[in-house]
Amino acid sequence: MTRALRVPAVVLAAGLALSACGFSGNGGGGGDGANQLSLLVPSYSDGTKQRWEQVIASFEKEHPDITVSLEVQSWDNINDVVRTKIQSGEAPDILNIDAFAGFAQDGLLHPAEEVASPETLADFQPTFVDNASMGGTMRAFPMIASTRTLFYNTDLLAQAGVAGPPKTWDELLDASKRISALGNGVHGYGMPLGNEEAQAETSIWTFGAGGSWSDGEKLTIDTPRNLEGVQAMQRMIEEGATQPDPGATDRTPLINVFIQGKIGMIEGLPPTIGQIEEKNPDLGWATAPIPTKDGSPVTLGVADHLMAFRNGGDKADAIRAFVDYFFSKDVYVPWVDAEGFLPTTKSGAEALSSKPELADFLAGLPEAQFYPGANRSWSAAQGSMQTLIGQLGQGKDPAAVLAEVQAGVEG
Repeated sequence: MTRALRVPAVVLAAGLALSACGFSGNGGGGGDGANQLSLLVPSYSDGTKQRWEQVIASFEKEHPDITVSLEVQSWDNINDVVRTKIQSGEAPDILNIDAFAGFAQDGLLHPAEEVASPETLADFQPTFVDNASMGGTMRAFPMIASTRTLFYNTDLLAQAGVAGPPKTWDELLDASKRISALGNGVHGYGMPLGNEEAQAETSIWTFGAGGSWSDGEKLTIDTPRNLEGVQAMQRMIEEGATQPDPGATDRTPLINVFIQGKIGMIEGLPPTIGQIEEKNPDLGWATAPIPTKDGSPVTLGVADHLMAFRNGGDKADAIRAFVDYFFSKDVYVPWVDAEGFLPTTKSGAEALSSKPELADFLAGLPEAQFYPGANRSWSAAQGSMQTLIGQLGQGKDPAAVLAEVQAGVEG
């Protein structure tokens, strides 16, 4: 296992789950000259700063006429730092952060095609390009990714007489009930519907029914396909296939229960692999694609982005040189792998395909679906889901739950 896969889940969550911020400002910051770039990034791990310094040093060696100044901030501080810089006219030339929609809507960003070569743009996974686009224009570069996949306890499946990981909801329900029947505090499927990340678990099920949260213009929470996914969730709960009271269960502690060997199956992230290695290396486990209504592949994707601000002077050429350099396979793949994330490029996925522990995560990249982060109402919808979805476990009508979430974003 590489050091990268030991990045704690809390680090991943901090970097990939912050809500969109509608900053506004006049730009005009960055370095003084067209070939002087400022780069502001968050710290993903103890090695982030050093890794960026290595990238910059090798870039400047190949481009001696361009200089890049680096600023690294914690995820706790970076949103405030960005806000302050933009309001004072000192926006960075290049920014790595999660949300880009507010900046793009305020006209602060270069379209991606202005600051990257066609070859670089063509290498991104199409699903991630769509997620980084607004009005048909790519506004930021999907930089690092996380997807979900099914983790399962091989020993518990064998004890329950389950031949292999389920592919459909019906198979998942049957396998989970068999595992729960083993007793001794063991439960078939871990369903975290607490406040930490109820929207993620719900998305996995609604996407698995062919649903989505947006039609591109407005949020579409209360739809027949989304309802089908939420009804399937409630069926799992009511038939005893999950842990008790999913609405009071958060993802992080539930993954720990899986690692302790008391949950048969759960949706996990890449860092879950490192957590297993650290906390219970003797656990018998494997991964498989997420079960869906009919077995069609789908996963929940989350991405952080790299974006370029329209600052004073003609910096597009220098930014393009840096962006093309960073996303070149020999530079980008070691960086993203060392930080413990998934690449957003096709060449990056191919380069890491030899790692068996990442196979199911990488396979899901082309099928990834995303939260509608470009819609300013999504943060309200997400908050409502985190509050309301857990009521499925108390028998609340799934249609009423979705209708309440929809009404909250339309009110």
